[in-house]
Amino acid sequence: MTVSIWQADDTQPIREVDVLVVGAGLVGCAAAYFAAQAGRQVTITEMRDVALGASSRNAGFMITGPDTYYHRAIERYGHAAVRELWALSAQTHRTWREFVKDGSVRLQDCGSMLLAESADEAKELETAARALQADGIEVEYHARDPLRRGYFAAIEQPWDGAVQPYELTVAVLKASGAELIANNELYAIRQDTREQVTVFTRQYRFQARYVLLCTNAYSIHIDPYFAGRIIPTRAQCLVTAPLKDAAVLNTCGYSDYGYMYYRVTFDGRLLIGGGRKQNKALEHDTTDDRVTEPVQRILDAYLRDKFPDVDAPVDRRWAGIMGFTPDGLPLVGTLPGRSRVGFAVGFNGHGLAFGAGVAERAIDMLLNGTDPGVLRASRLA
Repeated sequence: MTVSIWQADDTQPIREVDVLVVGAGLVGCAAAYFAAQAGRQVTITEMRDVALGASSRNAGFMITGPDTYYHRAIERYGHAAVRELWALSAQTHRTWREFVKDGSVRLQDCGSMLLAESADEAKELETAARALQADGIEVEYHARDPLRRGYFAAIEQPWDGAVQPYELTVAVLKASGAELIANNELYAIRQDTREQVTVFTRQYRFQARYVLLCTNAYSIHIDPYFAGRIIPTRAQCLVTAPLKDAAVLNTCGYSDYGYMYYRVTFDGRLLIGGGRKQNKALEHDTTDDRVTEPVQRILDAYLRDKFPDVDAPVDRRWAGIMGFTPDGLPLVGTLPGRSRVGFAVGFNGHGLAFGAGVAERAIDMLLNGTDPGVLRASRLA
């Protein structure tokens, strides 16, 4: 987001704040909550409004673990790192469920299924299931398609669920007690002294003791540090009109190595997302959140192929922008030369899997200097 000299000429009113969180998505609101729990006064500034980015444009899957098959994740990151990531994801879901308890957030305890689209993928699933079980994670492996829709195998995680993500974000914001300043684009950050940061926004010049950027895909618009470290990537969905029989699917399903995903909404609609795998060049490195015909055509075809018994028309289509990192893991750190400006970004489409845990580590790092572990951004230096 850019701000012209006509919109803000650097003479905006000064606001003194303690902790300034930039971004009112799920991670930003969680960071505000943890900062408040640490006894800090928190203000959130947001270029739009609460949860209007990817936080309320996703499918709402609360699926435990990384987005890579478990054994492949071990090969890529190392066994200790993957166990740390799994624990962080489980901790995140415990946190989300605490916010669900007050009844303002809808949640389906429907479990999740990772389904194979081919015989080769089924072999990967079986190996992944064995690796999970060897680590004491009691997934269930199905050697055949439990949904009877043409899949080849499945891993079932019965403890997972599907949430209403906008409601969840609003609940976290409310619990944080933070002041939200919406429709307020940021255009510059300057660390003036060892203990003061000035953040220039369209409405105010904030003078903050600490700043945490929870801007995910939009981080590239804030500081050049994020170039090559955060790659904005578009994801797209469709949803049908309410179904005559909402029992067509009773789980969160995802398949084709995570590139396709589907669920039934709380009002009985079928949601299908994906189509990026066949259109990576089109969907890669963009913050344009318009839907595209090639991707939507794939979603339409998937609906006809896997759910031929669904006769409800498509009612709505939308897109959201995810923030990807080169190695597939979130980033927690501080901007070079600005020790009071931290960040928690790069969720690779899995903010609901890791968001709260990452936010908590980022706040702990910023306020107390704690090492964020496997999330430390210095790994990409």
